[in-house]
Amino acid sequence: MDSPSIQASFRPKALVLSVSKDASTNQYVTHIKQRTPLVPVKLTIDLGAQSLWVDCEQNYVSSTYKPVLCNSTQCKLARSDSCRSCFDGPKPGCNNNTCGLFVSSITTVTFGDVSQDVVAVQSTDGKSSGKVVSMSEFLFTCGPTGLLDGLASGVKGMAGLGRSNVSMSSLFSSAFSFPRKFAVCLGSSNGVLFFGDGPYGLLAFNMDISKSLVYTPLILNPVSTGRLSSEGDPSSDYFIGVTGISINEKPVALNKTLLSIDKQGHGGTMISTVVPYTVMQTSIYKAVVRAFTKELPKALRVRPVAPFGACFNSKGIGISRLGPGVPIIDLHLPNKVVWRIFGFNSMVKVKDDVLCLGFVDGGLEATTSIVIGGHQLEDNLLQFDLAASRLGFSSSLLFRQTTCANFNFTSAA
Repeated sequence: MDSPSIQASFRPKALVLSVSKDASTNQYVTHIKQRTPLVPVKLTIDLGAQSLWVDCEQNYVSSTYKPVLCNSTQCKLARSDSCRSCFDGPKPGCNNNTCGLFVSSITTVTFGDVSQDVVAVQSTDGKSSGKVVSMSEFLFTCGPTGLLDGLASGVKGMAGLGRSNVSMSSLFSSAFSFPRKFAVCLGSSNGVLFFGDGPYGLLAFNMDISKSLVYTPLILNPVSTGRLSSEGDPSSDYFIGVTGISINEKPVALNKTLLSIDKQGHGGTMISTVVPYTVMQTSIYKAVVRAFTKELPKALRVRPVAPFGACFNSKGIGISRLGPGVPIIDLHLPNKVVWRIFGFNSMVKVKDDVLCLGFVDGGLEATTSIVIGGHQLEDNLLQFDLAASRLGFSSSLLFRQTTCANFNFTSAA
């Protein structure tokens, strides 16, 4: 993919952003610097969103801001056929003859103006952070202030990493001639986001996690899974081909047709950073809860605590370095690959003496049958390799006596 005139101050091997978890919303947030002069911008990470969007209504001041015009090269890159007008401008987010793009938040979807400005991010050699690299004319979308409703405190937009020509990951790859790869490592407190190829070094025996990933194909859903989209657009979300689920290595009886994506784009398994806990279509959810409970006979079921439906008295459950001692949940993938979920990722402590299975009933009419949420992703490193259309995953880093919080953010010498 050709980059439309993004200019970089130098060409690093990879880029790195720190990630933290907001305790009140369970959102994963990061910071970039944007504009002239540069200001820090706090963003909620949205793995499947098609672009970076920022609130331009409040306090957006920059001498290098430019709107993207209708029918321009940049507008075509964004696959937009929308042309917007605004009579209160010109100002950031409000210009005539401007390329428009759908932008969505946790609860809201609207149109925004495709725009350009300077963005600055830290480089990395994979082991520690290096000097800051800046890019001029970096594409993003201006959203209204109302889109911030429901986002973590202080957040000014969302970092879209989806399958799109104008996602942050795609634009970084084209600006620096990176391999079309990025890696997400979410933690229960802190984590890290890499753009470009490994090494992905986490403190503990000088370990490069990229050397020990297991791979499964990424599946393109040909129908958009966004709340609003242009007809014919494929989904910018990431799907994988779960073929079955087992608990303590015993297969769970499921309606397997729900695990495939049908002609309407329904079904299948998606990965999300904005859904806090894995959501399952009702019949899958009930089958998993039934099988899980059967394998945990000594733990007393207690009154469920929303949003969870299966909760237990924790006094009957042991603990290990992989979390609560509960049945192992395996997601089966093509070619006998298994995504194994241990207690750290399957259980949620809701009270001193109550643990809940961290899965949520998504209803009988769920558009996507399984959405793997943030809690199940924590302390797993996931590499999204767009060139090879595959997902690399580490399984729990706790096995390797490290976590996603262990990247060395002190500057490289």
